[in-house]
Amino acid sequence: MIKLRLKRFGKKFEASYRIVAINSDARRDGRPLEELGFYNPRTDEVKLHTEAIERRLQQGAQPTRTVRRLLEKANILEPAKV
Repeated sequence: MIKLRLKRFGKKFEASYRIVAINSDARRDGRPLEELGFYNPRTDEVKLHTEAIERRLQQGAQPTRTVRRLLEKANILEPAKV
């Protein structure tokens, strides 16, 4: 199964994340299938490649909880009904 999840990079205590499409059994910092965006939690900066994300979602990729929240803020996904 393909997941949309965060890949950590940056210096110690100054982490930033790339949003990637990766096989679900791969390790966190493993080689991704595709890089789909960027997230910096310190400045709340988010850059997304919307066409690529929508294509991966149509192919059946499942976002993690954090990535789903970022996509909902960017109006790519509709908020989940609880």
